[in-house]
Formats: sequence, structure tokens, C-alpha cells
Amino acid sequence: MDPQKENNKATKTSVGDLQDQCSSETSCENNEVQEPSSAKQGDFSDPVYKEIAVANGAINRMSKDELRAKCAELKLDTRGVKDVLRKRLKSYNKRLKLMYSPASDGNKDDYFDYICVVDFEATCEEHNPPDYHHEIIEFPMVLVDTRSLEINMVDEAKSFHHVLKQAVSWLQDKELGTKYKYTFLTDGSWDMGKFFYTQCKLSRIRYPQFARKWINIRKSYGNFYKVARTQTKLICMLENLGMEYEGRPHCGLDDSCNIARIAIHMLKDGCHLRVNECMHFGELRSVPISAPIEGALAPQMPKKRD
Repeated sequence: MDPQKENNKATKTSVGDLQDQCSSETSCENNEVQEPSSAKQGDFSDPVYKEIAVANGAINRMSKDELRAKCAELKLDTRGVKDVLRKRLKSYNKRLKLMYSPASDGNKDDYFDYICVVDFEATCEEHNPPDYHHEIIEFPMVLVDTRSLEINMVDEAKSFHHVLKQAVSWLQDKELGTKYKYTFLTDGSWDMGKFFYTQCKLSRIRYPQFARKWINIRKSYGNFYKVARTQTKLICMLENLGMEYEGRPHCGLDDSCNIARIAIHMLKDGCHLRVNECMHFGELRSVPISAPIEGALAPQMPKKRD
């Protein structure tokens, strides 16, 4: 499973192109988790926050052309809709102002060393009954290095139990959870909260503790760019960031790569991607922003249920 370098800073290895199938979609949960800001942790009385507020007001009054021109002047990405450009400038200005300010809390641990993107493809029917058991047919995994913004990929077609063991070995080889801090990231709640959970039950495997928490990028994207929930579908997020979908739609590996591209853009725009969902005794729950920033546990080989 040695990765091969590509021109676009992506490394491809080959975990599950079993077949192309449709996957059920669901909207994000109502219990949204808001993005934290440094100001919440800092002292609002510091003059730097007034400077930031004044600059934000000026940014709010800019037209789209003015926003693009300012981004170009600062050598920032000029792609994206107005809301994205506005947030990009505000985040850049805030980071710049707080960089040498005493008001900065100095916490550099908001980012994980790696973010592991998963986007399972599962069986479905045209009208899925409530008790329908989705079986995972494609198990892609994309690893984003948050420092270099490079990508590693895994995609291999075998049984779920074998693929899960292969994925764990791959993550262990990367020293995730031991040397490096990492977490998982999904496009919505269903990948881990329904597909992965159901497949573990069907395969009589205990739900792995290391996969119990993750980032739902739809929630993170909507909260960071302040856009409606209808704008957090994969294609919408890409288009709003000024990007196009690359690859075959509903191919798990290609979907994962595009989700990773969105995550990288959000990191560049100053978003602090935090865990916002988890499984708790078989139930999907939101993680509050007051929760400590913790990486996932070191991956362990799957264990059979008794």
C-alpha cells in the first residue's frame, strides 16, 4: 500500500471500488454546532478587537468585484461566491491582527495534524423503509495533512472486515493517534452514524472506539460561511468555493477527494475544523463547542461481537 505521488500533491494507494451504487442522503441535524472564535477565549477589551470589527464593517460594504480585487491584492484565492470571499478576507484580517497581539490566546492546537475523510457508498432502494439495512459497498479513505495540505488515498475492493483491517493498518502506519493528532471527517451524518454503524452490526464487529467522533463538514461549512443548509450539499459547496467536481459522481473515492478539497479550502480560509458529531451508545449526537479539542484514539484492529 505504498502511495504514489501525483502532480496535484495527491498520493494514491489502492480500500473499496466494489461497484457504483446510489447512496441515501439526509439533511443535517437541527442541533447545529457553531464555530468558535478566538475572541470568545480572548479579552474583548483589547483594542485589537475594535480594529477587527471596523475592518469587518468595511468588508461587509464591499461589492463582489471589490472583494475579489482585495483578495488579489493580498494574494488570496479570488474564487468563490460573495459570502465566501467576505469570510476569507475577514479571517485573513483577524489572523493578521491577532498574530502579534497580547489578546491572542496563543493556542496553536486547534488544528489536527491529519484529517481522515471517509465517504462510504452503500446499497439503497428507491424508497428505503425505516428498517432497511444499508450495506457498505465502497470504503474509500482520504487523509489530509493539515500542515502541507497534501492528500493520501486508500481504495481497495474486498470484504468489509478485511477492508476495515486494511484501513486500520494504513492508519497505524501513518502513526495516527500515537505520534500525530487526527480525526475523521464526513459529508453529513449518515456515513458514520448510519452506514458504518449498521455495517459493523451486520458484520458482527464492535463499533471501533477510534471512529466514535468526527467532523460533519456540512455543519462546519454552513456555520463558517454563514450559508443556508441548502447550500451545504457537496456540489453546492464546491461551486460556492469556485471549484468544480473532479471525477465520477457517487464514486466513493472521488467524492472523498472532493470533500478533502473543500476541507483544504476551509483551512486556508481560516476555519478551525472541530469535531461536531459522535456516536454515544448507538445514538448519533452533536458535540458542543465547549468540548475539549481531542484527537481520535489510536486505531485498533476490529473486534468480533460476542
